[in-house]
Amino acid sequence: MAFPPSFIDELTARNPIEDVVGQYVTLKRSGANLFGLCPFHGEKTPSFSVAPDKGIYYCFGCHKGGGVINFMMEIEGLSYPDAVRALAKRVGMEVPEDEQYQSRYRQQERLWALSKEAARFFNRQLYLPPGAQGLAYAQKRGMPKSTLIRFGIGFAPNSWTSLCDAMREKGYTDQELKDSGLASVSQKNGRIYDRFRNRLMFPIIDVRGNVIGFGGRVMDDSKPKYLNSPETIIFNKRKNLFALNLAKKSKLDYLILVEGYMDAVALHQYGFDCAVASLGTALTEEHAALLSRYTENVVLIYDGDQAGQDATRRAIPMLERAGLQVKVLQMRDAKDPDEFLKKFGADRFRILLEESSNRVEYQLRAIAKKYDLHVDEDRVRFISEAAEFVSSLGNAVQREVYGTRAAEAAGISYEAMKIEVEKAYRRRLGREKKKQEKIDLSPAQKLQPKSRSIRYDNMKSAMAEEGIISMVLREPALLDEAQSLKPETFSSPLLGKVFSQLRERFSEGLEISVSGLADLEPEEMSHVAGILQRQRGPVSEQAFRDCVATVQAENQSSHIETVEDLMEFRNKMKERKGIRE
Repeated sequence: MAFPPSFIDELTARNPIEDVVGQYVTLKRSGANLFGLCPFHGEKTPSFSVAPDKGIYYCFGCHKGGGVINFMMEIEGLSYPDAVRALAKRVGMEVPEDEQYQSRYRQQERLWALSKEAARFFNRQLYLPPGAQGLAYAQKRGMPKSTLIRFGIGFAPNSWTSLCDAMREKGYTDQELKDSGLASVSQKNGRIYDRFRNRLMFPIIDVRGNVIGFGGRVMDDSKPKYLNSPETIIFNKRKNLFALNLAKKSKLDYLILVEGYMDAVALHQYGFDCAVASLGTALTEEHAALLSRYTENVVLIYDGDQAGQDATRRAIPMLERAGLQVKVLQMRDAKDPDEFLKKFGADRFRILLEESSNRVEYQLRAIAKKYDLHVDEDRVRFISEAAEFVSSLGNAVQREVYGTRAAEAAGISYEAMKIEVEKAYRRRLGREKKKQEKIDLSPAQKLQPKSRSIRYDNMKSAMAEEGIISMVLREPALLDEAQSLKPETFSSPLLGKVFSQLRERFSEGLEISVSGLADLEPEEMSHVAGILQRQRGPVSEQAFRDCVATVQAENQSSHIETVEDLMEFRNKMKERKGIRE
């Protein structure tokens, strides 16, 4: 959105990046910068840095970076204008009128308000005659009134237009009802009707307390069992989890991830207030990142059928990539947590939790289930697959411990299993060595941006362009030295766009900073922040002139540089301005 540059400058000045980041990350000073554990990926050694003098953050592990606005976008999952609004609210600034921005935000506010009114409507219906069936079903499922109130559970009457009629009386339009996902459109006559009918209704509430959607459950065996809100401008099922608004307040040091709303509700009801559920979709990378903001430990409890086990195997690596420690609980004598808790109670469930296996034990058992270990051919196949899996474990102690368990399951000696694991481990090392050698033999490839959406076609020119951007951000007066350099001369469209914006701000007397850059995607902003963080040496006018000359020369030349040309140029630049890798 086109906010006035002067407003953005004041906004970033009044929201020091170290103060904003410090609300989410514990930072410790090391020289001029502050360091902490990255909130965007799991790590044990801090690689997340904040540079107050530059107004940027950058993680050397996951390579996310940018200014204070980008940080708010990433950490809270906000759009650019919503991040601006959040920072303005933080310091009591008025957001200037921008019609496009104001229009979209007003639309979001209306849909949040509409969804909240709909949740109230559904809740009221549960206690009125049209909702008698829903209330009876909730009571049959063991949900007392306190649980219904805590989760805002309601009932959608078995009517085509009861919700639409009630919301129209509140002043909401048919278009807003469609935009919110609460109404559908008849293909026959174009009229709108209630999307949810004759269902127990579960409001979906985000971590900021906004009602963003609904899940409706039938009370019999009809299909679909759950009907969820469609994607809207306020609801994205890939980025939200049911009951996280409650679970984030839990004092337990783990979160329980289940498949269904009823399982999550039952767990909360029995004292396990750390349960969340995905919203009718498979676990996503966004879900894993969201969970990692609130815990380091996740217990997976998916259904025991084949679909549930497949989902568990897919979820484990996603959660681990987000830095989470994963345990897997497998139900006994019940199909899901809701049934187990009603049959056996919280104490027995607590024992199950304590006995939940780590992901390695779970995956070994899953491999064993694929084979009949009383049949020699199956035992051989199990040993081969188990050895390959054990060889992937991070250290020798793990490989020994779980290699022993695999040997016991197969009924062979540990020595024999150890030989198979070591053979698989050597094969793995060989594959990884070849892969690394391929990378090492391609220095130009190593210098490519981390984001796949940003590529350098002319590496020699791009290295010079990075140098120009880095030096201008640290010493804006150098722009006077580059009067003849045009943005279209840059081989990288991104760096040309950044250069153009910096020069425009300089000519208008505005502050030159990463935070002042506009219209950049998060990956692009991270890349620019990374350039500034990597190139920390002193600014040299001669090095700057050399970079400008290289960009202009490369623009006029059609040759593709050799690896030797590229390395010679990089070494020359390092001598000129002391770039530290």
